[in-house]
Amino acid sequence: MQVTRYAEARPYEAPEHYDMRCLRLQGKEATETDTIWIGLSHLLPGGHTSLKDAAVEKIYIVIAGELVVETVGGSVTLGVLDSCRLAPGEARALVNRSNAPASVLLAMPT
Repeated sequence: MQVTRYAEARPYEAPEHYDMRCLRLQGKEATETDTIWIGLSHLLPGGHTSLKDAAVEKIYIVIAGELVVETVGGSVTLGVLDSCRLAPGEARALVNRSNAPASVLLAMPT
């Protein structure tokens, strides 16, 4: 078993993420995983990402606040414990349009 304590989770830099702090909880340099890695991102009010795609699918789960997920086809506002899946190649932007911080878990293949 490999445990990552939140207090010891290490930050990582993600390109084109603004007013966000990202922590690696599982996978990559945090733990040995075979298929996925898990990150936790905290977005300040106004925090956002660029509209970018990835070659792999992504799953987002909001755990605090609310978050707007924008795609070429439209946008949706997710609240606490709402989630969404983005297909490989589907461009997305994340935006915190509220006045409160938002936190979101990300799961994606390694």
